[in-house]
Amino acid sequence: MTDLSPSAPALGRLTENPDWIYLLREFESLYRQGSAGGSTTIRSHMKRVRDRLSAVIAGNAEIAVTPAGTKPVTAHFARALDLGERGAMQGMARALREVRDRLNWEYGYDKVPKGLAQKYAYCEVLGPRGPVLSERLILGFVLFAPKTTYPQHSHRDIEESYISIAGAWSENNSAVYAPGSLILNSPGDEHRITTGDREPCLLAYAWTGPEEMLHAPGMRLSRPRRKG
Repeated sequence: MTDLSPSAPALGRLTENPDWIYLLREFESLYRQGSAGGSTTIRSHMKRVRDRLSAVIAGNAEIAVTPAGTKPVTAHFARALDLGERGAMQGMARALREVRDRLNWEYGYDKVPKGLAQKYAYCEVLGPRGPVLSERLILGFVLFAPKTTYPQHSHRDIEESYISIAGAWSENNSAVYAPGSLILNSPGDEHRITTGDREPCLLAYAWTGPEEMLHAPGMRLSRPRRKG
């Protein structure tokens, strides 16, 4: 039984809010039908995500009333959705468009570098804080403006995957990832994201880990490493 705070009253159940169901089914399809590229580690992560997501859908999860909010980077959101609807991730982009006015875009850090505050934000769609309530899984989206560098960071005890929805990006300068690509970061893995010069980048993400960490992930940017 989920304990809803007074600031997040219940809006109903999933079956009463079909737009959220359709969005979650797009996630489920990605983690069920997408390729693990022969990696047993990625395959295991995909199974964890879809098993936990299937339980949320089968359990007709509660929907919480959460405030919608924007950040400067959401000026690029419409363009990112347009790009997504033209490509391989059109189902996800179209489902996301239907809930776009109910998303709460956040930074997740107590202190955000001034430049980054203009070029980045994320929104959760499923997790302990809602809007779709779950104790064991977080799903959401992160949006980057063109020419963005998201600094080095890691997540303690949290396993994270990104799936590209629109735009080109790289992680740790190792490759360029196109829509449909899945990237896995194990707990503690340091990673840095850069985006293309001309278009915004929209990524879907999934977090799995201990419930206490999903409730309070304590997001922090890594300290720059000294040269020498």
